[in-house]
Amino acid sequence: MKNAQIMVRRDDAICRGVGVQTPVFAEKALNSEIWDVEGNRYIDFAAGIAVVNTGHCHPRIIDAIQTQLQAFTHTCHQVVPYENYVALAERLNDLVPGDDPKKTVFVTTGAEAVENAIKVARAHTGRNAVIAFGGAFHGRTFMGMALTGKVAPYKQKFGSMMPDVYHIPFPIDLHGVSTEDAMAALNKLFKADLDPERVAAIIFEPVQGEGGFYVAPPELVSGIRKICDEHGIVMIADEIQTGFARTGHVFAMEQYDVTADLITMAKGLAGGVPLAAVVGRAEIMDAANPGGLGGTYGGNPLGIAAALAVLDVIEEEGLCDRANALGSRLKQRLEAIRSVTPEIVDIRGPGFMVAVEFNTTDGKAPSPDFAARVRVEALKRNLILLTCGVYGNVIRFLAPITIQDEVFAEALDILEDSVAAAREA
Repeated sequence: MKNAQIMVRRDDAICRGVGVQTPVFAEKALNSEIWDVEGNRYIDFAAGIAVVNTGHCHPRIIDAIQTQLQAFTHTCHQVVPYENYVALAERLNDLVPGDDPKKTVFVTTGAEAVENAIKVARAHTGRNAVIAFGGAFHGRTFMGMALTGKVAPYKQKFGSMMPDVYHIPFPIDLHGVSTEDAMAALNKLFKADLDPERVAAIIFEPVQGEGGFYVAPPELVSGIRKICDEHGIVMIADEIQTGFARTGHVFAMEQYDVTADLITMAKGLAGGVPLAAVVGRAEIMDAANPGGLGGTYGGNPLGIAAALAVLDVIEEEGLCDRANALGSRLKQRLEAIRSVTPEIVDIRGPGFMVAVEFNTTDGKAPSPDFAARVRVEALKRNLILLTCGVYGNVIRFLAPITIQDEVFAEALDILEDSVAAAREA
């Protein structure tokens, strides 16, 4: 079976709205490596977009899924509940930053988590409006699209977005936007267009994911917290991409001096099995009436079992410390590459959530073409990379945190060769 043959079948069978980054089809995967249907080996620096932080097919997670599989696969928690659903909620309530009592709801996808966080905030406040940031990504449902601060490809052709959603600039020093600019825009919004007493929630990513791996400055986060406290607004931290050891903490919000009211999570939560959650202050989480939250597959037993194993692996294998160590090594290598690559204008990110941004050689404009050439050259050398950013000029590095040292070293060599080849192209 050939990749090209399957791609023809895919194009005939799958609608074109479902994009695909690589023209190869996975047959098996283990830790940080993927083998395609032709037997070619690839080093995975995408991890399913920060999903398999604990690596492909981690034995602890596979064992947990198999054990649950032999017991039962589905009862719907709202019909016949099960104890491990409660146990995972208890662990997450304890792990999420903040001293207030917390409660949890499980759903299936990150977009569902965001949707339910907004529902909870509206139920708690009795208000409608929501504020998000430019460059943000919060999902492909209609509320998720409305909150997302990027038109192409997420909003194109889909008509009117959900009402009462407002955007302000996200601080990016490289692009000339400071925290002061962002807070001034928020205050201007309150003066000109939106009564803060109508705002249910402000939602932000501690590190923007699709937006380009820009880190929320501490002054921004504390400023949001102050505004929320002044006006009774719910502060939502979207940790769907930042969660579960990726940033060197179980949750990225641990690096700030303030806490969010609600945290959304998904991706790395269950190591590849679909599971998402909203965790937050109990008094806010209890605002919805019974039956107002949930879903048929929300908190599926297989995902719950996998997530409990993921938390064990993070703790027992010290993945937060390892994320910091790997991220440091990656940044050091990128700095060495930068010394001979004028197109690199920034290297950033906490823990092992690292990105590199490319501009034109003169440094005056974003260069999505150069980022794309690096990704293509890397794929030729069997290294899978992802681009991101509003301009598409950022490469993000999301390898499993469990990646073997020798495979990591091999990948860094390939990366250096790929950047050099992109310069010559």
